Amino acid sequence: MRKHIVAGNWKMNKTLEESQALTKDLLAKIPHDSNVEIIITPTFPNLYPVHEHVKSSPIGLAAQNAHFESNGAFTGEVSTEMLKSVGVSTVIIGHSERRSIFGENHEMLAQKSSKVVQDGMQLMFCCGEVLEDRKAEKHFDVVKKQLEDSVFQLNQKEFEMVVLAYEPVWAIGTGETASPEQAQEMHKFIRSLLADKYSEEIAENTSILYGGSVKPNNAKEIFSQPDVDGGLIGGASLKADDFVSIINAF
Repeated sequence: MRKHIVAGNWKMNKTLEESQALTKDLLAKIPHDSNVEIIITPTFPNLYPVHEHVKSSPIGLAAQNAHFESNGAFTGEVSTEMLKSVGVSTVIIGHSERRSIFGENHEMLAQKSSKVVQDGMQLMFCCGEVLEDRKAEKHFDVVKKQLEDSVFQLNQKEFEMVVLAYEPVWAIGTGETASPEQAQEMHKFIRSLLADKYSEEIAENTSILYGGSVKPNNAKEIFSQPDVDGGLIGGASLKADDFVSIINAF
């Protein structure tokens, strides 16, 4: 049975003191008997200090990115080995901001995906179309290619370490949200791709999250869709009350 997951992507927000304060606030308010896997994603400098707060709690720790090599002359990069050493167990790869702002292509994302799972970490792989693709009714083709040319390079055993996150780019930070029906339609399509590529078992067991302006007032309706297994939350994860309300939407 696939997991329900709510992950908070803090992006480039929160100083050390602010990160610690938010973490303490979350720990005081989250349901400790929840059946939801809760993950937070501070910036690189704040991962270890936050880990010290959450290491004996229900909150898991993720990184927003990782390099595809273990070490070397890659100024400004961080390896999976380094992340594991500070308590990180999940890595986000393929976020639309990494694709559009930093030029990460399918080949690079395939390399990063492989490195994450080979090092025994959970991979949270993002996919999603821009508004132009949606208007041109190319959104299924775009998402299919994003998956086929990167994370689908993993073998079936490796793919057991994968969580997918569908994020329509036109709904990230815009206040626009895909309707629950639009989210369900894409998630169901992605699950059919998993069945065709791997197996029905993989398709049924892979958690597929929705990301794109999820808020306390719409989370319950989105999460009620049969193929939506949780959310990758941006702005709303920066406020403890909002994030906890979204967790409680299950």
